[in-house]
Amino acid sequence: MNSLLLVSRFPISDSILSKTFPDTKSNPSHPLTEKTFSITDSQIFRAERFGLHCVRILQKVSLKREEVLSIRNQLAKDQIDFLSIGSLLPKNKESLFVFDMDSTVIKEEVIDELARKHGVYEAVATVTKQAMEGGMGFDEALRLRVKHLAGLSKESFKEVYDLLTLNDGMEKVFQFVPANASKLGILSGGFTPVLQLFSEKYPVSFYKANGLEEVDGVFTGEIFGEIINREKKEIYLKQYARELSIPLEQVVAVGDGANDALMLNAAAIGIGIHAKQGLKDQITNWIDFTDLSALVFLFEDTF
Repeated sequence: MNSLLLVSRFPISDSILSKTFPDTKSNPSHPLTEKTFSITDSQIFRAERFGLHCVRILQKVSLKREEVLSIRNQLAKDQIDFLSIGSLLPKNKESLFVFDMDSTVIKEEVIDELARKHGVYEAVATVTKQAMEGGMGFDEALRLRVKHLAGLSKESFKEVYDLLTLNDGMEKVFQFVPANASKLGILSGGFTPVLQLFSEKYPVSFYKANGLEEVDGVFTGEIFGEIINREKKEIYLKQYARELSIPLEQVVAVGDGANDALMLNAAAIGIGIHAKQGLKDQITNWIDFTDLSALVFLFEDTF
């Protein structure tokens, strides 16, 4: 069965449903105030969590990407997010959530904050802009930006880390993912020192990020080891799922940039969070109006 999820900060009325899905009719024997009622060949379930409201339409037929985009555009007028999910995460089975870090788990881009601290923000931003405009690949751009960090002390990472803020709803994710017997990992194009500090505070089962070469507590401006790019994110998502014996059907991937596309498409459920257009062009599901706590509606147990 396919699940269509409508998520909003406000209750979703029956009139919005009938306007968006004009071929559906509610069963009068089940008023809207009840948890579930039938519409043609489908069922509707309602849930409210963390101040968000969700309507789940359970149906046999899955929608094409073009249909999902069309419905999402209609619902955007009412600031309602729309997701089309093949299967929600099953009850009593371990699932896996894999997140990008910068602008996904946290609001900031760590390399920008490090560059500001080191007085090289403009130089780093110029490389970033060139890369986003297609002037160079991720690996080359990362190496060039890291070169500008040469001379930065190791202590600077702790100072920058203390300034970082969780993205809206992520605190709730750290509550309900472990509570649903699931694991959480982070695959980041950022830097290992930040993820190491982060994993000491939050329930992160594993992480991968870029290592920075250092000599006597000072960074040399070189990357140590492999670069965690879009291809490596996909590889490690599959590797960790395999090592944890969690099938891809029970894996959720969340990110915000084009660098996350392969990872999101490798998971059974890939969600863009306030995603950049470069990512939206490559995926089907994303969240524009609510926040990360909307991920709670991916669990069967929520309804």
